[in-house]
Formats: sequence, structure tokens, C-alpha cells
Amino acid sequence: MDELIGRLVADTGIDRAAAEEAVGIILDFLAKEGPADKVRPLLAKLPGAEALMQKAGSDEGGMGGVMGAGMRMMSAGLSMGQVQDVTRQFIAYARAKVGEEQVGEFVAAIPGLSQFV
Repeated sequence: MDELIGRLVADTGIDRAAAEEAVGIILDFLAKEGPADKVRPLLAKLPGAEALMQKAGSDEGGMGGVMGAGMRMMSAGLSMGQVQDVTRQFIAYARAKVGEEQVGEFVAAIPGLSQFV
């Protein structure tokens, strides 16, 4: 995950703490909203994913779905453009780690996610 976090810091201009929180929020979102059989292999191939999810915490009772994840990232200090950049870069990183087909399956299974990738 350090590779992804470093890339996000360099490419989006957010600081390391914000990048870690944003990735944790994305991972938490995927774990809650995505089909477990599609998301579990992704999490297994991303060392440090569980720690980032725990660090970002969960948004129990907050707005769910794509909008809820976006709102959580904006609350962490990201602009809407940075939310989109971070999400696109996360998906590209996931594709490189687990493959286009698996990523395509969970993106297609989560309503609204395809508009961000």
C-alpha cells in the first residue's frame, strides 16, 4: 500500500495522512458495498489494506454508498476533484494487483461506482 500512498501524495497533492485515510475509506466502502467474493481477493492482495481500513474507521449510521464514501473523503480534507483522482488511481492500482476482470466485476456490482472509474 506504500506504493499507492506515495503515488497519491505525488500525483494529487494531498498529504500522506489524507491519502491513507482516503484509501482506508475506499477499502471500507468496498468491503461493505461490494460482493464479498469479489472484494476479498482484492483485500488479500493488498498488504496493509486491513490496517488502513481500521485507521480510517467506519461510518456507521452515516450516508452509505458512493456518495457516503465521497462525503467521508471530503470531510477528511479532499476536494471533489481529489476524491475522483484518488478513486481512479486506487482502481488502477487494484487492476494492476488483481486483474482487470476481477476489478471490473466488483465495479459493475456496486451501484454508482463506474462513474468514478
